[in-house]
Amino acid sequence: MPILYSYRRCPYAMRARMALKYAGIQVEHREIELRNKPQSMLQISPKGTVPVLCINDLVLDQSLDIMRWALQQSDPHGWTDIDESIAKAWIEKNDGPFKILLDQYKYPNRFLELEPEAVLDEALQLMLFPMEQALQQSQYLLGSRLTWVDIAIFPFIRQFSMVNPNRFEKLPIPAVKRWLTERLESELFDSVMQKHPIWKD
Repeated sequence: MPILYSYRRCPYAMRARMALKYAGIQVEHREIELRNKPQSMLQISPKGTVPVLCINDLVLDQSLDIMRWALQQSDPHGWTDIDESIAKAWIEKNDGPFKILLDQYKYPNRFLELEPEAVLDEALQLMLFPMEQALQQSQYLLGSRLTWVDIAIFPFIRQFSMVNPNRFEKLPIPAVKRWLTERLESELFDSVMQKHPIWKD
C-alpha cells in the first residue's frame, strides 16, 4: 500500500488527499507534526514538506505530481479531460503570485511594510475577480464539470477566506463563495479531513 505523509491543514496535502481519494487509491496515512518531522519522511524527502507519497521505490513529494499520478491510475469522472493550457495558466497563477499574496495576507506581522487591504485588493485583481468571471459563466473554473483544477485551487481559496471571514463575506464575489461552499460541503472534502493520530517512527 502506498504511504502518504500528510498534514491535515496544509493546502498542498489537502489537494493530494482529495485526488487520491477520488481515484480510489488506498494509502497508509502518516500524519506528521511540523515541529517534529519523522526521520522516515526526511530520509526519502529531505526538503521536509508535505505531502510525500511513496509507491514502492517511487517517491513523489510535489502535490501536483501526486495528483497527476493518482488520476493516471483512475479518473472516473474525467477530471483530466480539459484544455491543459488553460489549466496550466490557472495553476501557475495560484501556486505562484497568489500563494505569495495569501501568505502576506495571512501573516501581516511578518510583512509589516505591507498594508493588508492593499494585499487583499491585489489578490482580488489577480485571482478572485478572474475566478468570479469564470464562475459567472459556468459552474466550475473550466466549464460545466468539476476538474482537478478546481480541486487544486480550492484549498488555497479556503485558506484565504478563513483569514478574515467577515471581510471575505463582504467581498463582491458571489459565484466564488458559492463554488467554495460547494467544495467545503462536499463528501470528498469531508472524507479527507478526518483526524489521524500523529505518526511516530
